[in-house]
Amino acid sequence: MLFSEVVAASAAVRETRSRKAKIAALAELFRAASATEIGVVVSWLSGELVQGRIGAGWRTVTALQTPPSAAPNLTVGAVDAVFDQLTGLSGAGSTLRRRTLLTELFTASTADEQSFLIRLLTGELRQGALAAVVVEALAAATGIPVAVVRRAHMLSGRLPETAVAALTGGDTALAAFRLELGRPVAPMLASPGGSLDEALAELGPQVSVEHKLDGARIQVHRDGERVWVFTRTLRDITASVPELVELVRGLDCVSVVLDGETLALTDAGRPRPFQETMSRFATVDAGELLLHPYFFDCLHMDGRDLLDEPLRVRRALLERVAGEHVIAALTAPDAAAAAEYYDNALAVGNEGMMIKSLDAPYAAGRRGKAWLKIKPAHTLDLLVIGAEWGYGRRTGFLSNLHLAARDPDTGEPVMVGKTFKGLTDELLRWQTTEFPRHETHRDAQTVYLSPALVVEIALDGVQASTRYPGGVALRFARVVRYRPDKEPAQADTIDAVRALRPSS
Repeated sequence: MLFSEVVAASAAVRETRSRKAKIAALAELFRAASATEIGVVVSWLSGELVQGRIGAGWRTVTALQTPPSAAPNLTVGAVDAVFDQLTGLSGAGSTLRRRTLLTELFTASTADEQSFLIRLLTGELRQGALAAVVVEALAAATGIPVAVVRRAHMLSGRLPETAVAALTGGDTALAAFRLELGRPVAPMLASPGGSLDEALAELGPQVSVEHKLDGARIQVHRDGERVWVFTRTLRDITASVPELVELVRGLDCVSVVLDGETLALTDAGRPRPFQETMSRFATVDAGELLLHPYFFDCLHMDGRDLLDEPLRVRRALLERVAGEHVIAALTAPDAAAAAEYYDNALAVGNEGMMIKSLDAPYAAGRRGKAWLKIKPAHTLDLLVIGAEWGYGRRTGFLSNLHLAARDPDTGEPVMVGKTFKGLTDELLRWQTTEFPRHETHRDAQTVYLSPALVVEIALDGVQASTRYPGGVALRFARVVRYRPDKEPAQADTIDAVRALRPSS
């Protein structure tokens, strides 16, 4: 397959607003891909390299001054082979060799192919934005029911692996995917809810009501004495959290998969700032900053997979195996009890409350609204796509943030507002150091960034606006915290932002 076919399909998806047209364009491409190409193609269209990091960042790529090829000649295999070579480079002479390989690749690329490569290598495509569309396109290309493809993706955790199985083995190969100890499951996510009363009315009386902790999402697996700990983005952090490993190893079971949160506590037992919890993922030396797990779901126990069981069954098994480490919950409370529980959650320093249907199975992503999160103020996880230089006491610091939501089909950032509120002196210093690492270009006032950083924003609401391309603008937006635990693919969509507009 020619590399230009992938580039053309990517352009077609970006240029249309029609979900049906996007799926059709991708399905046609997938049908033309070979078994050895499909994983690579899907990985690229999801904004990722099969090889992971290859040492070719924005400054390296944009420094190439290479005229494009007049005609497309590169194949998918040839481009991927260059990435393989780049991955293996290290030591003396590696910088020169990397520049040589990239120059040769760009020289053989057309202008459109060069543009795609720049966006792929610098992370501007890495939004996972196409994940849902890719799943549907794989189903269309192979004739396999989309539910089968979606479930296989949840269990494999990786779209390329799912695509290879779908193309080479059909629904039989996809159905063979099982929850595998040591391989993380794509996590189930909560949708933003309105008020507490609205959430209870939407889900009905058969719900579990839990405190929403200001912690970091974890998924733990145990198989005998072997334990793994994964983040929300499925990154393996086992080596950095020995206290969690030891705790899970001590649970009364042989094998288990638990979903939950972890956070560091003050001496008074209140949650420490989120950034302090996240800092523990980067070092084995805990010092006095020990992590405490709070589990809220059980996906497997002692040889029994529980994904398809209703939450009421999973919750009972969770309480049996994790005991004091389970997030406390009210089951089927009335409105008054739920309101009192909500007030208590805020009083002890938690973010708000989770409301979950007791009848719902475990399904990756936001499949419907089986889980709702309730907070005292609206919050959104948005992408930072630029920052303006401050003035007054902020002179010399990158301050006013340009905020964008994610297009649910293309993953492109859609600007929805700006804010400089909520930024501490510490955050201003961090931004001014960190943002240039993600810079795409700048003018006299603004440094523009590739959409790599996710920030949590509190807001009073959303209003219609012609100022921004999404047709909406944030009201009284302020920074809550950065979310290093979230990939750009997990930022909120423009649809989620528009849903906060008051109904007329």
